[in-house]
Amino acid sequence: MFKKLFGLQEEKQTEDTLLSPLTGKVVAIEEVPDPTFAQKMMGDGIAIEPTEGVVVSPVDGEIVQFFHTKHAIGIKSNAGTEILIHVGLETVNMKGEGFEGHVEVGDKVSAGQKLLTFDLDLIKERAASTITPVVITNSDQIETLNKRAADEAVKGETALLSLELKKV
Repeated sequence: MFKKLFGLQEEKQTEDTLLSPLTGKVVAIEEVPDPTFAQKMMGDGIAIEPTEGVVVSPVDGEIVQFFHTKHAIGIKSNAGTEILIHVGLETVNMKGEGFEGHVEVGDKVSAGQKLLTFDLDLIKERAASTITPVVITNSDQIETLNKRAADEAVKGETALLSLELKKV
């Protein structure tokens, strides 16, 4: 009330926890066989070697980008964390074949909500790798980032990353 009366901004939530968007083996981002991800050129994060072809939202937020080839999706959490989920490596060359989207840009999503499905066997056959980077694309706005030590992750259940954004 005091803040509203004097025109001060409400303090925004600055903490976030990202649940695993996929079920599979957890891999350090530095071990992804693609320098763009391994060298964190797009941001810090983690990767999953999926065992099934379902991607769910790791956070409550909004879909801000969905590539026309359906191989990658961008989400902005309610706290402001910007997340890119890039299914497989060199999957853009599949031109959407084997991918099915279940959301659109602008949709509000809840953690655990299905975003897209994909044909894991087709990716194994036609792409460089099934490994799926989960990247914080606004890493420059992160105050602290903690990666959870987990060997296996369950989509929508396993907490992979917790972070605190810098206060603005």
